[in-house]
Amino acid sequence: MNKIIRTLIALASLGLVATTAHAETAFKPVVVDMAKVFENHYKTIEAYAKFTEYGQKVQEQLDGAGKQIQELGAQYQELVEQSRNIAIKPEARAQAEADAQKKGEQIQKLQNEAQGFRAKSQNQIQQRIKSHRDGLFEEINVVVKKIALTKGATMVFDKSLSPETGLPSVLYSADSYDITDEVLKEVNKDRPPAPPAPVPAPAAAATPAAAGVPAAPAPAPTK
Repeated sequence: MNKIIRTLIALASLGLVATTAHAETAFKPVVVDMAKVFENHYKTIEAYAKFTEYGQKVQEQLDGAGKQIQELGAQYQELVEQSRNIAIKPEARAQAEADAQKKGEQIQKLQNEAQGFRAKSQNQIQQRIKSHRDGLFEEINVVVKKIALTKGATMVFDKSLSPETGLPSVLYSADSYDITDEVLKEVNKDRPPAPPAPVPAPAAAATPAAAGVPAAPAPAPTK
């Protein structure tokens, strides 16, 4: 009887161990910092370089429009002053007033065009950024799932900062559960090689004065 009881207890213990082991393997989480992967993905670096270049071109056009508006504003002010100058003929004052009105309408049109161009450009860059983010996160998710499966993980947590709380969704995790670096290595494996550094230009030849040779005298002014 005692032998049977001991056998049953042993079997029960084995069952408990097996159940515990199964429970441990049934839930195996890993964590990844999606924001870090996104920001350090070579496609993000390339894309944001293009976004910056586009933004600079937009700003250059806006600066040009602003300069033109300033010049027209100065002309407008000059015409207004002429229209108020009692020292000139009434006909000239009337013409200056009419020209000032046309100049003001031209300025208003340019201002409206510049504002519309700014709004359109901002919307375009926002759409490009959103398209880039959405597409790249889909690519990153594929890599995350692939690496998680190779580790036998059953769940993946993102430890990026939450925009609502400013805290990561995973407040603590052992380093052994973090696959961020592995994901980064995988997504950047196809990164194109960096272009070769430009060859420095040869040093300019020394001018006569720099070389200690007296410079040739300047020609005498013509009369």
